[in-house]
Amino acid sequence: MGTPSFALPSLKSLHERFGLIGLVAQPDRPAGRGKKLSPPPTKILAQELGIVVHQPERKEDIEELLCKLSPQCIVVVAYGKILSKKILDVPEYGCINLHASLLPKYRGAAPIQRALMSGERITGNTIMLMDEGIDTGKVLSQESLSIDEEDNLFSLTEKLSIRGAKLLTKTLEEWFARKIDPKEQDHTRATYAPPVRKEELRVCWKAQAQSVKDRVRGLYPDCYAYTEWGDRIKVLKVRVFHESGEPGEILDKKRLLVACGEDSVEVLELISPKGKRMNGEEFMRGYKLRMLF
Repeated sequence: MGTPSFALPSLKSLHERFGLIGLVAQPDRPAGRGKKLSPPPTKILAQELGIVVHQPERKEDIEELLCKLSPQCIVVVAYGKILSKKILDVPEYGCINLHASLLPKYRGAAPIQRALMSGERITGNTIMLMDEGIDTGKVLSQESLSIDEEDNLFSLTEKLSIRGAKLLTKTLEEWFARKIDPKEQDHTRATYAPPVRKEELRVCWKAQAQSVKDRVRGLYPDCYAYTEWGDRIKVLKVRVFHESGEPGEILDKKRLLVACGEDSVEVLELISPKGKRMNGEEFMRGYKLRMLF
């Protein structure tokens, strides 16, 4: 059970190692300017691999399908819906989930975004035995991963998805052989990773420069941090400088160097109010400074 690109390495790895009886993914959704129905990434790969695809919408249909298929094990990788107890009770080996954090930290829908936005330097993957809670199940295995200073949401998601697929396959082999004793999470240490809200996209120049950078890289490329200097500018990439000024003040006539609450950031890549992608120096040459105040 999986839907987005994050699940692709796991789907491929499981297909190569085990006998998959099908993929359950979210239904096709409207996408793009034309709002044409677009299949999820896992559906496209499954069809290429000759795997039967199911896309039930309603909870009752999902339950009916899985009871009918009667799998020995259900593997969940970013499926996008909470599974009912009826589903959890179907497979002999349980429902196994790959979650992109070191549980109990960052339970919820946006663990990679939240880890980056919080300035974490270490993250990882957890394989757990699902229960009725949200990411509260017993842990089967974990693997940590360092977050590089220049990682953004795209690069870190890719790293975790590839590493996670390998950990998932290895863990399942041991789980099926009865070699793993599931361990309870320390629920007192739990933190949460809710979906990013619209109001969190706006850059707060009163924040520390490193915090601004972490927010920008934690959002890109799924969505964009933005600021408004007369018109809205989407901020794609920045780097920190140890220069100071009033928060939001432009500190250089050639580079888009912006003062923060502590230190400053240079905006390296952005999308202009006209929708053009450019670097900070190009922006400074093409837009009058009075627009920026």
